[in-house]
Amino acid sequence: MERNKHMVVSRKIRKDKTEVSCVIKYLMFGFNVLFWLVGAVCLAIGLWAWAEKDMFNNIGKLTKISFDPALFFIITGAVIFIICFAGCIGALRENTGLLLFYCLLVGLIFAGQLIVGVLAFIYKDWVKDQIQTQVKNMIVNYREDVDLQNLIDWVQEDWLFCCGVDSYKDWELNMYFNCSSPGIETCGVPSSCCIKKDGKSFVNTQCGHDMMLKKHDFDRTTYIYTTGCIPEGQKWLQSNLIVVASVAVGIAVVQILLLCFAHNLRSDIKAQLAKWRYNRGAL
Repeated sequence: MERNKHMVVSRKIRKDKTEVSCVIKYLMFGFNVLFWLVGAVCLAIGLWAWAEKDMFNNIGKLTKISFDPALFFIITGAVIFIICFAGCIGALRENTGLLLFYCLLVGLIFAGQLIVGVLAFIYKDWVKDQIQTQVKNMIVNYREDVDLQNLIDWVQEDWLFCCGVDSYKDWELNMYFNCSSPGIETCGVPSSCCIKKDGKSFVNTQCGHDMMLKKHDFDRTTYIYTTGCIPEGQKWLQSNLIVVASVAVGIAVVQILLLCFAHNLRSDIKAQLAKWRYNRGAL
């Protein structure tokens, strides 16, 4: 009789252990492996870019540059890597401590995004002024960082088809393009401001030469974009509002799902541990 009772209890213990949802467990593991790889790639790109610029030996340059794309990739990649690594191991090993750590970090990021979004909507004029200030600082440091230069060129030439912040005249803020500069780029704009012909870039990299001089007042719009990137960015946002909103909602939904998966998985694990300890004590 005692032996049969022992066998029944043993079967209950084995049955209880199977109650942790394998679907949630491996969905959580799969999603986090995917994002963990994305974070690893971002981190690798950022570290490679920093090494190429020898930024490790010139940390002081960061005080002169308002936005460093390489540093952005490093921070973003490191955060995603750490969070998703905790999610992967926590789900696979059923570790409640790592799952709690994962929930806290994802929850904080989600709450931060929500707060920033609400504040940006309420104080949109202040946000616009801050963006203008930061972009102007980027123009000032255009020649100081190759990644920053490539980013600005891509925005002006391939994305928004613009020049400067509010207009092409903002390039006077740069010491190389300022009309008082003694260099060959004086009173000019970067080649990324030049209008493409037949979808092809100009072969001449000096196509923006002298474009801020008064002699080009009548033909300037033929050669370069004269509208700034902030007005063009607003137009792009308005015309692609549904796409941008869909992406934002999609990211939020993924974060909420992962939070729910992690919370449910952690609750199931804790419940099974409690049952296992109770049944073990009953033996």
